[in-house]
Amino acid sequence: MTTTGVLERPDGVRLAFEHTLPQGVEDSGGDGPVIVLTHGFTVTLRMWDPTVAALIAAGWRVVTWDLRGHGATVTPEDPACYTLDAVVEDLVALLDHLGVERAVLGGLSFGGYLSLAAWCRQPDRVSALVLADCGPGYRRPEPRQAWNDMVEARATAIEAAGLDVLRGDPAAGSSEAVRAQVGLDRHRSVDELVLAVRGFLAQHDGLVMERLAQVDVPTLVVVGANDEPFLNGSEVMAAKIPGAQLVVITDAGHVANLDQPEAFNRAVVGFLSQLSS
Repeated sequence: MTTTGVLERPDGVRLAFEHTLPQGVEDSGGDGPVIVLTHGFTVTLRMWDPTVAALIAAGWRVVTWDLRGHGATVTPEDPACYTLDAVVEDLVALLDHLGVERAVLGGLSFGGYLSLAAWCRQPDRVSALVLADCGPGYRRPEPRQAWNDMVEARATAIEAAGLDVLRGDPAAGSSEAVRAQVGLDRHRSVDELVLAVRGFLAQHDGLVMERLAQVDVPTLVVVGANDEPFLNGSEVMAAKIPGAQLVVITDAGHVANLDQPEAFNRAVVGFLSQLSS
């Protein structure tokens, strides 16, 4: 059973989310384990549909949501609303709204980075991490600036050409079949999306990278074998996070859960099964 909801935030943001319960769990206050999945930048919660199906079959409550500036979430066109701290606070508020004290946080691309950032800021709310096709940010200012230059170029391109730019973006998948699953038609505002790209896709410090060795929850790192920009970052996270498991998905690119859903789901469900064993 899937419930669609909206969470009002103090700054005027209206977060769109979906809460899916396993068969036999009839209300959101059920005691089943909870995983919150955060989508990648410029796509939407729809990218998680095949993953959600596998997780509820394994007995997990699953929460997916549209970030500020993305999908059906309504965000004021005020640059002050688009910060990483605000997005972490959204995630924690969503847990509070659903009555969840601790959850597994999972995400792909920016969603994985956000999950790590949330652990850095609110470690008591995180029981485990699933980090897919993402990186831990940058310790040195030079590569961080190169990343931020890329972010500005992407924002400028979206401003100029709108959602058509996203259909050629690796973040939206490597094939037409995959791009059809990420929910680009769900975006309500190109202007809000551009503000999000400039606001919290840009990086300003090395906090996440510097905290990797302190991560004290079970962690799964998953990456597509063809996702070359994030292979090294995935290996770094797996090496630095104590006890982290690394799974490389064959014949998968940046959206590994859609490129190879069966292999991805097998890795994630297998990891989660260890948490309760």
